[in-house]
Amino acid sequence: MTRLVQLKHPEKGRRVAIVAGEELRLLRGYGSIYAVAQAAIAAGKSLADIVADSAIDEALDYDKIHRAETNWLILPAFDHPEEPARCLVTGTGLTHKASAENRAAMHANAQKTAVITDSMRMFQLGVEGGRPAAGQIGVSPEWFYKGCGTILRGHNDPLEVPSFADDGGEEAEVAGIYLVDPSGRPRRIGMALANEFSDHVLERKNYLYLAPSKLRTCAIGPELVIEPDFVNARGTVRIERKGKSVWSETFFTGETNMAHTVENIEHHHFKYAAHCRPGDVHVHFFGADVFSFGAGVKLEDGDVTQIELSGFGRPLRNTIRIDRSPARHVKVEPI
Repeated sequence: MTRLVQLKHPEKGRRVAIVAGEELRLLRGYGSIYAVAQAAIAAGKSLADIVADSAIDEALDYDKIHRAETNWLILPAFDHPEEPARCLVTGTGLTHKASAENRAAMHANAQKTAVITDSMRMFQLGVEGGRPAAGQIGVSPEWFYKGCGTILRGHNDPLEVPSFADDGGEEAEVAGIYLVDPSGRPRRIGMALANEFSDHVLERKNYLYLAPSKLRTCAIGPELVIEPDFVNARGTVRIERKGKSVWSETFFTGETNMAHTVENIEHHHFKYAAHCRPGDVHVHFFGADVFSFGAGVKLEDGDVTQIELSGFGRPLRNTIRIDRSPARHVKVEPI
């Protein structure tokens, strides 16, 4: 599998590198994977072929960059480098049984009822109709909006809990990365390890608060994997506090562990004409298996989340930053 990293240097600017063992080897002539993908589409070649054909020059020490010990910064694994507003960040929930059970439990407790929740009904719909035969249309999954490209963070970047939020919690996932070609056809660039990040306390109050609970920063990377094996992947998510692990759990993802196929998720996202504008970028989260909130963990300022998944390269680490300032009233003035 080809794995790419987006980098930025204070003097050399943005660059793209291919993972080569313990090194990152820079690609000549490209400042973003977006540009590499555009070149592949224009040439009628695969992304892997364009990368292989590109002249490769300077090699960098990946370990030092991953530990943030150099001037090279790891950027989000994909973005729209010129117009962040043309990057739509979305997701599909209730794709994994464990997360559906967690959400159902929080809503059942809030409602003080043992009646099956809408969350479990939605998950069951996926189990029954989310895996149609290739080329067929299955049941629509849950869908949510997170924001535009300005909310994307990279490896080692902080994930912010705003002053108005009730909480912030990690969600270890994989995100599909897409670019809409000049004809309006969505093209999958690859997939990336991701931390979706949500306000679960707000969501627990009422499941109708799911939409605003998702409007938070999120992280993807450090690597974009071209044509990954997304059948049955096993990973680990960990919360570190002051250098010590306070919670960790194994999680499973990939189509074997999901109620919906990737093809079905992609169909229901890109069936909308508004999602097929040429040149637009899409980052779509495929759903989580476990999260620390479900285990009763409340993240604190300075905590570090670490997510690693077999086949997706180096771990994704992000520090939690909680804004303690009073919530500010936003007053809209007429023009």
